[in-house]
Amino acid sequence: MIFDSHAHLSDPHFKKDRAQVIENARAHGVGQILSVCSLFTDQETEAFAELLEHYDFIFGSAGIHPHDAKQRNGLWSRLEKTLQMKKIAALGEIGLDYHYDNSPRQVQKEVFRQQLKLAKGWSLPVVIHSREAMMETLDILRSEDVHSGVMHCFSGSEEEMRACLNLGLYISVAGPVTFPRATRLQRIAQTVPLDRLLVETDSPYLAPQPVRGRRNEPAFVRYIVEKIGQLRGMPPELVAEITAQNARRLFGIAES
Repeated sequence: MIFDSHAHLSDPHFKKDRAQVIENARAHGVGQILSVCSLFTDQETEAFAELLEHYDFIFGSAGIHPHDAKQRNGLWSRLEKTLQMKKIAALGEIGLDYHYDNSPRQVQKEVFRQQLKLAKGWSLPVVIHSREAMMETLDILRSEDVHSGVMHCFSGSEEEMRACLNLGLYISVAGPVTFPRATRLQRIAQTVPLDRLLVETDSPYLAPQPVRGRRNEPAFVRYIVEKIGQLRGMPPELVAEITAQNARRLFGIAES
């Protein structure tokens, strides 16, 4: 069974058919899912709470995305309330995004540090978002003495991968690994130590090549597993088993 280590199931894109999407995931070998809450609207937090309550194989992560760091004053109390829900297994996604710069960079860094401290207080691993900001992200993680977490949707270099591994982080590979021109990411998927590798969809975003252009969903994580198996010369079933074990180890989740 596959563990989709990062999906946004409470996202409005799934409002009309969320139950069917989850059923479809189970039918295609998805055993467990980490659902990530980052919008904190009333609609999303309600959907997020229902997911955690109704599905014993869905676990939660919540954090203020770097895009929304400028709204921290309005979101912080909502984040703290969400972290009190049962089955919260991580804090995130949090980090730095210098591609869009939707929030001022200094504010992004401040909110990132604040949430890293919050994660320590809750004894939670962190789900890290880093786009065009890897070295600053790593510098902050080192200064905050963070050693438990995952670099979500990794897109960096081999040198950056090694730096993440040296901090004790896991590397999560998403749909872009299936794109024909993603040679650097495919090399990462080949070389990352198997015991530090996770797979994710980041659904509803980043659909893998066979379904590119469609809304992504957890059922499509199988295409990522198959690609990694192809790259490493391994049966996809073994890739699924190992990456699921890794996710459960990181998030402190029992096998279902």
